[in-house]
Amino acid sequence: MAVPKRKQSKTRGRKRRTNWKLSSSPQISSCSKTGVDHIRHRAYEVDGVLYYKGEILGQNS
Repeated sequence: MAVPKRKQSKTRGRKRRTNWKLSSSPQISSCSKTGVDHIRHRAYEVDGVLYYKGEILGQNS
């Protein structure tokens, strides 16, 4: 049986497993305020305004 010559770092092992759970198609959601379909966990643009989680980005509140 082959034995590794050196220990593989935690980072390297985790890099290999990063995409294991990724689904092949992106998850689509619709905004409650604008009603636009968008990819989850991503900012989206509606009429030149950037939204994220239903809130306008870049606004000083």
